[in-house]
Amino acid sequence: MLKHRSIIALNVAIFFFMFGVGMIVPLLPQKIIALTGSLQSVGYLASAFAVSFVLLQFPMGRLSDRFGFRRFLLAGYLTCSASGLFYCFSDTPEMIFFGRMLQGIGEAPLWALAPALVSILYPRSKGKVIGLYNASIHLGLTAGSAAGILVSPYWVNNESFLLFALSGLVGVLLIFVAVKNPDRKVSVTEGAVDKVAFMALVKNSSTFAVFGGIILYGAGYGIFLTVLPGFLIQDVGFSHRDIGWFFMLFYVAISLSQAIIGPLSDRYGSGKTMVLGLMAVFMGVGMFPGKGAWEIYSWLFAASFGLGGFCVSALAWLNNCVGDSLKGTVSGTFYLLWGIGFFLAPPLLGSFGKVLKTATGFSLLALCYLVQAVLLGVVLYRRNHGAKNSNTIA
Repeated sequence: MLKHRSIIALNVAIFFFMFGVGMIVPLLPQKIIALTGSLQSVGYLASAFAVSFVLLQFPMGRLSDRFGFRRFLLAGYLTCSASGLFYCFSDTPEMIFFGRMLQGIGEAPLWALAPALVSILYPRSKGKVIGLYNASIHLGLTAGSAAGILVSPYWVNNESFLLFALSGLVGVLLIFVAVKNPDRKVSVTEGAVDKVAFMALVKNSSTFAVFGGIILYGAGYGIFLTVLPGFLIQDVGFSHRDIGWFFMLFYVAISLSQAIIGPLSDRYGSGKTMVLGLMAVFMGVGMFPGKGAWEIYSWLFAASFGLGGFCVSALAWLNNCVGDSLKGTVSGTFYLLWGIGFFLAPPLLGSFGKVLKTATGFSLLALCYLVQAVLLGVVLYRRNHGAKNSNTIA
């Protein structure tokens, strides 16, 4: 009963919080431009969030394995709520940038630690429960984005920022009332053993192959949110309304894939679904340039579905490779690598587009996913059919 209550609270909390995020994301660039009069300063919003979000992932995951997940989840929601107040009452750009850093600190445990916790509560259906949690994230973003469009003519001040702050407090309440840590504590001696086990995992060739896929997943996610919309506007002729549809379909595809692929990874093996996810991204990214609008939507939907499918499969794969005392560590490692790809790939692709055609860059990106899929498939096949051990993943 406890585990059911915990997973319901985790999913409801993250849905409402991401609903708030979806409402404020379009407003922050407008507010920073109003305060600075500079379009260039908008780019620093992502950087302010990225620094704290990425750097905290591994140490936070390690600490949560030692001291429990609950206190970090509570602190995360509370910190995000405080960032909403900074957005609401800011009258300088520095206050907004500080709020973004706070939001990065707060969101770090919400993305990484909850999947680790539910994988402990449901050891035989990790993919399913992780997929449902990640689907709740993107469904919340989808609903919040739609709600933001609907209320934009009426909420002209700071109402959305106050709602965002309130969504963080709702998360605090739900986690405090309904979520408990598993009955387990890690001793100092066991922690030393865990460090050895984690280093052995990292040095494994199959783990390196999965890590490469995670960086590419982060790269694709970042490109879909930044460079790709710009390409669709400038080179394809999409309107802002068309881009709105693109973002809506992107979030829907990610949500569906998490809910569908998660249970399939439990049944058929997370290694297989990781490879299938990468192949879907390869086909979608490779086929979309130069087509009509709805054909572009279809191929990008397939690519988005593949990104989400790889995400939930990779998280399940990593959690299957370690014991309960390392769940937070591997989940933090996942989002550390995701963050590297997310924040490095878009500027690299953008720079490439200045030298050659951006469409050529997307073709090369698709090729990277194909190579990664083949490499991952070969490495996991050799692992499963060569060294038979307790960590083998089908």
